[in-house]
This record gives sequence, C-alpha cells and structure tokens, in this order.
Amino acid sequence: MRAVGWMGLAVILAVSLGGPVWAAPAFRGLAVYTQYPAQTVRAGEPVSLSLTVRNFDLPPQVVSLRVAEVPTGWRARFLAGGRVVQAVSVIPDGEATVTLRLEPPRGVRAGTYRFRVLAQGQGASASLPVEITLGQVLPPRLSLEAELPTLRGPATSTFRYRVTVRNDSDQDQLVQLDAEAPRRFQVNFTLLAQQVTSVPVKAGESREVEVEVNMPQDTPAGTYPITVRAVGGGTSATIRLTAEVTGRPELRVTAPEGRLSGRAYAGATEPLKVVIKNEGSAPARNVSLSASPPSGWEVTFEPDRIDEIPPRGEREVTARVRPSPRAIAGDYMVTITASATDGSASADFRITVLTRTLWGIVGVVLIAAALLVVGQAVSRYGRR
Repeated sequence: MRAVGWMGLAVILAVSLGGPVWAAPAFRGLAVYTQYPAQTVRAGEPVSLSLTVRNFDLPPQVVSLRVAEVPTGWRARFLAGGRVVQAVSVIPDGEATVTLRLEPPRGVRAGTYRFRVLAQGQGASASLPVEITLGQVLPPRLSLEAELPTLRGPATSTFRYRVTVRNDSDQDQLVQLDAEAPRRFQVNFTLLAQQVTSVPVKAGESREVEVEVNMPQDTPAGTYPITVRAVGGGTSATIRLTAEVTGRPELRVTAPEGRLSGRAYAGATEPLKVVIKNEGSAPARNVSLSASPPSGWEVTFEPDRIDEIPPRGEREVTARVRPSPRAIAGDYMVTITASATDGSASADFRITVLTRTLWGIVGVVLIAAALLVVGQAVSRYGRR
C-alpha cells in the first residue's frame, strides 16, 4: 500500500465522513461576453450590445476596454450611466455591465462586419468577437391574442379580458391601444394595476394587458362586440372580443298614479288598480300575483298571472278587495306581491274601510220623520 500524505488523508476522511470538499475554481481570470454576439440588423442603423465583464477569483482591479478591430468607417464606443467610459472596476467574482454602441458610416453596404472587444486587467485579459450583418430583417408585425375572447355575465359586472400583445419584428415598439365598443360602454386598458393607453414591447417579445369593459346597468340582455386595436411601427393588429350580457328582471309593484291606497266598504268588493313594472334588463316571465290581507279579507286578481313583461315594460292588473263584514272603519294594510322566475317584489297598499250599519239607516229615517212632523206642525198651527 502506498503512503498517503496528510493532505490526501484529510481529503479521504472528508469524503468518507460526508464532509465538504474544497476544490480549486474551474476558471480563474477575466471574461467579457454578450448574449447575442452575432446579429442581423437593418443597413444604416446603429447597434447597441450589452456587454458584461466578470472577474473570476482575481483581486479587485480596473479593467480597461477597447475595440481592437473596427471595420473602416465604423464608430465604436462604450456607454454606461449616460456617459462614454473606457474602463470598469470589478471585485472578485463580481461583474460590471456596459453598452457597446456601433455606428455604421453613411452609405454602408449590406454585408457582414466583424469586431473584436478587448478587456485588459492586471495580468489578465479577455476578448470577444462580434459579428454584425447588415441586410434583410423581419418586417414590423404585431399580433393580439385573448385568453378568453368571450365572457358572459350581468350588466352590473365588469368584463375583464386578458389580451397578449406580441411584437414579431426585430425592433422594439411602443404600441398604442384603443377600442371600439357600443355606445355608453367604457373600455380601459390596465397594466400592472395602472390604466394605460400604450405599452412598450421589445422585439420578439410580448406583453399581457387587461381589457376592462363596463356598461350601463340598464343594458338589455344580448351579445355585444368589442374590437381592440394595437398600432405601432407602421403596422397594426385587431382582435374581436364578445360580451354576452345575461340581464335580469327587476320587478316593482305600484299604482297607475303612484298612490298606493284605496277605499272599500266592509263586506263589499271594490276594484283596485295595480301596475307591475319590469325595470330590469331581461324579460320577467311567469309573473304570479298574491296578497297578504288582514284576517277575514279576500283579495283576487284579474288576471292572476302574466306570461311576460319585457324590459322597461309594465302591465296593469285589477285587484278585487273585499274587507271582512266585521271590519270596523279605519285604515288597513294589504301587501301585494309579484313573483317571477328570477325574482319578486312587494308593495303595501293602504285600504280605508267605510261601514254601512242598520243604525245609520234608522237614523236617516228618524231624521226624515222628524222633519215631516215639524213641517206638518208649522203648516197646521201657523194658520192660527
């Protein structure tokens, strides 16, 4: 068996006991890199590349930057913090980011142009080849896509659509948003909980916005189209959204002139006009009528059922009220209720009861008899 040094023994013990093992770093030095070192752009347009300089296990140092190879007529600069820079400072295992701006000369021809970026530190350096091709690029193109293009609900709710704006070109775009909707509809675009009218979309990327649609509460049930348009970079895209308003009836019980009152005699039937209104946005179907009168009273309706009341419509019915024969004079409350498939409504009617008694008739007869007697007496004794 070969002898093992103290360092080797320590490593073996650490591995056998499951302890940590310290290893030398895989790379030690400087690195300069960009995510896309080879690109195709339009002829004549400047190019901006994001460069990163990283220090791998070296002491803190200042790293100078320059473009060692530049095609004839091109201008190359390093920008950071709104200024032109020539060097960056990096700490151990730290990094710094700058922008390399490449400006072509006027009248430059289509073709491929090569550059080489050099980062020089203290005893270490790194280089990065960059290749820019001037020629055909992607035409500007926008697209819109909705996760759920059709939503359904009552007019009292807010319809929220998630729409993705995609920029399928090679240029960043500021996309303007607008919409066409039915009259009195309100459409807002929301991004990160803020209302917006435009959104920036980077080349080849997409942004998700929320389209909020509000409508008047009296909007009738039906299907309503909303067209969303995105415009930017000389191109546009549209998408059609749909709001299916279900609506609901809202019943109200009232009287022809709004006076919820009537008169009746004890034991006699009197007609009472009642109006049933539908103030909702959907038809009220199978409307039945009922009443809650005092004990001993009778209330019937003509008709006692209405097949349908359209939105913003009304129907008149006759309630025949018969107070109890034993009812004394005074005011009484009769509750009339209209019930439909999707709701109901009630109203209290005040009924004033008048009485006709036998003693009243006898009193009238006695008064008439007294007047007759007085008349005869005056006629007879007046001659004397």
